[in-house]
Parts: sequence; structure tokens; C-alpha cells
Amino acid sequence: MALNYIWIAFFLIAFVIAFCKLVFFGDVDAFKLLVDGMFDSSKSSVMDIALPLAGNMVLWLGILNIGERAGAMNFLSRIVGPFLSRLFPEVPKKHPATGQMMMNFSANLLGLDNAATPLGLKAMSSLQELNPNKETASNAQIMFLVLHTSGLQLLPVTIIAQRFILHAKDPADVLIPCIIATYVATVVGMIAVAIKQKINLFDRVIVSWLGGMTAFIALLVFYFTHYLDKEQITTVSKVASNLLLFAIPTVFILGALRKKVNVFESFIDGAKSGFEVSVKIIPYLVAMLVAISVFRNSGALDYLNNGVRWAATNLNMDTRFVDAMPVAYMKPLSGSGSKAMMINVMQTYGPDSFAGRLGSVFNGSADTTFYIVALYFGSVGIKKSRYAIPAGLIADFAGVIAAILISYLFFG
Repeated sequence: MALNYIWIAFFLIAFVIAFCKLVFFGDVDAFKLLVDGMFDSSKSSVMDIALPLAGNMVLWLGILNIGERAGAMNFLSRIVGPFLSRLFPEVPKKHPATGQMMMNFSANLLGLDNAATPLGLKAMSSLQELNPNKETASNAQIMFLVLHTSGLQLLPVTIIAQRFILHAKDPADVLIPCIIATYVATVVGMIAVAIKQKINLFDRVIVSWLGGMTAFIALLVFYFTHYLDKEQITTVSKVASNLLLFAIPTVFILGALRKKVNVFESFIDGAKSGFEVSVKIIPYLVAMLVAISVFRNSGALDYLNNGVRWAATNLNMDTRFVDAMPVAYMKPLSGSGSKAMMINVMQTYGPDSFAGRLGSVFNGSADTTFYIVALYFGSVGIKKSRYAIPAGLIADFAGVIAAILISYLFFG
């Protein structure tokens, strides 16, 4: 229901703004810009997102099926089962969804976007099998989606690569702020959903896992800041992510050979559903991305940014953070849109400026809530998202606040 009202609001706000531009300012191209954006975004939804995603879906669902037959999902379930069973009490122990969710979280941690989406859609499909009301999101699906949209990652490879392309002096200097900001977003999102679902966050297992993850991230940050220089951080990020991305199918294949599984047939059996899922989500992608396009092209984000700048000025606050805020506005709406905004901010103010660095941290602090809700829930036919969007936006907001504070701490 929330997504329905938000979708309607995007169109109505865009119409009102364009109408005011036409009537009061004589902007005869106001509606043309909206219409062109509608056609461009509907085309890119299919040609630039759905079709490339179909290839990734076919590849990674095939690889995931090899892993399942090799026993990788059961292995992961035994390790993380006690923790996930507390966060997902509706999911039976040793259910395939547990291992699939862990695979998705692991891919996100390593910044493996191409692998994370197919694995996440597979996990959502498994959770849908347990959902008694097929058109309404279950508690487990909401918890999974919010943890996914918080975008926890340790290696923001694409952000570092883009900063390198734009000739940043130290492309990897945003690595530590990105890790901290996205971790804050993840923990806040998890707490928000846990409170709503009455999950005991003081359970010994949950506290132990959260404490362990916090300690691991703290040690990682300490190691990167004290033992590696900027160039080494960039190299480690690039090598580790690509090594692990190729190691996953290799380990699955070796495990399948050990169990005498027909690897090729397992891949084909798993890959068959990839294209079907990609076709199924096209209407949801078109609907969401067209609405985002008209909202952005109307100039609504610019007006919002001007309002934030006015408020910050009147509160005697430093306003440098406002220059990067368009990235934060776009992040919950569109991954490609926020990336474009990040690049624009770095090109306008410089990749080593405060705004350029903060824009990079914004882009790494969370994932695209509205896009993921449309994509993941659309793939399994869920029409009622319940409180998934508000919880996801709470995580996004926490990530934005953390990104601003951390960037001032690191970059002044």
C-alpha cells in the first residue's frame, strides 16, 4: 500500500511542478522533459537492466543450484543458522532459504552486485514458499529485504574504481567511511524491524554475533588504516573481490565433483528459471523507474536541496554537505541514478573535494530501497509490502546521517 501512494505521489508532484513552470515561468519544455524521461526510462528498464539481469540470473542461479547439490547451503546454514533463526523465527532450521540469504549477504559484503541480485531473488522465492499469504510480505521477507537494502559491504569496489577513473588523488580514501556508514545503516534497519516484530535483540546468540561482526569490522578498519597505504587498499579491494567472485563457483564445482554430482546438468537445471524471473519483474521495473524519472526530471530534487541548504544556513551549520545531498536523495530510488549523481558531484566539485568524497560515501552507505522493493517483491507477486518501505527508509536515513558525520570526521 505504501508503494502505491509513493508511486502516485511521484507523478502528481512532477505534474504540479511542471504545470507551475509552464504557467508562471513560461517553460514550454517542462512537460516535454517529463515525457522524454518516461520513454527513456521505460526503454532502459528493459534494455539496460532487465535483459542484462537475465544473463546474470541465468549464470548465478545455475551456479547456486550446483552449490545446493554440493551441500554448500546446508554448510552455511549450520554456521549461521543459530543467528538467523533468531532474526527469522518463521524460517525452519536447515531450510534452503537460510543458506541462500547468507550467500546474498556475503555477495553484498564483497561488493559483488552482479552475484548478489540473483542470489537475493532466489532467497526471496524460497521465503515466499513459507509465506501463508502470497500477496502480503511476511515478517521474514521484510527482515531480509531491509537487511539487503541497508547494503552492508566491506569492499565498495565500484565506487573506488569510479574515483580512480575521475583521477582522485587517493581513490580508496572513502573505503573506511563507507564501511562504517553502511554498518550503521544495517544495524539500525535490523533494530527497527526487530522492534516491530518483537524479536529479542538481547538474546545471547544475537548479541554474540553482532559483537563479533562489530569487532571484525573494527579490526578490518584498524588494519586498513595502520598497515596499508591508499594504493594498497585499492589493490586489496580489487583483487579480493574478483578472487572471491571466481572462487565461489570454483568451490561449488569442486564440492559437486566430490559428491559425484553432474555439474553441467545441475547448472542447466538451475539456470532455466533465470530468464523467466527476469521477464516477470519487467513491469515492476518499468513502473518504478518511470515514476522516479518524472520525479527527478521535474526538478523536485533541486527544490528539496535548496530547502535543505536554506535550513542549514539558518541554523548556522556548515553547508558543504548539501552539495552532495542529491546522491543521498537518489540512493533509495535508483542505483544508477545515485551513481550518476555521485559522478556529477565529483565532476562538478572534484573527486577530492569534501562534496566529492561525501557523495561517494553516500553512494556506499545503503542500497536502493524502492528499486529493491519493486524488484524483489515483484519477482514473487507480493502486492502488500506492509512496513518494509518505512523500515528500509529508516536504515537509509541512518546511513545518510552516519555518512555526513563520518565524512566530517575523516575529511574535515
